[in-house]
Amino acid sequence: MKDWEAYRKRFLQDAIPVRLGGVSANLARVKSASRNDQHLEVVRDMIQDTEYLIEWTAPDLEAETASELVEIQVQLAHWCLTWESVWNDIDQRRAVAEQAGHWSEKILDLSGLLNDETYDKYNIPRR
Repeated sequence: MKDWEAYRKRFLQDAIPVRLGGVSANLARVKSASRNDQHLEVVRDMIQDTEYLIEWTAPDLEAETASELVEIQVQLAHWCLTWESVWNDIDQRRAVAEQAGHWSEKILDLSGLLNDETYDKYNIPRR
């Protein structure tokens, strides 16, 4: 079982753009892993993980951005409530994957991590 408190503390040490990048990366992994029929639990766990990342990040964002992320979080929670039926319906699973990919791109754009200025502004090391 995951130590959520330790995970939260570590996650909150990152600058907001890096946290948003983490949310984006999780959603990209949801899209990718949804292609494999054997990944029901893996994808569900990634979705739940993403819910937490949004919960921990949203309070530090501007209201409009936080609102967008909370709307995503609500949809993620809804999927988790009906996950087995969503997963077992290939059309629904594809829709989840497509939506997760769209959100991933949008959040990556919101993060600013594609702009050099963000790294300087937040003193984020370049790797």
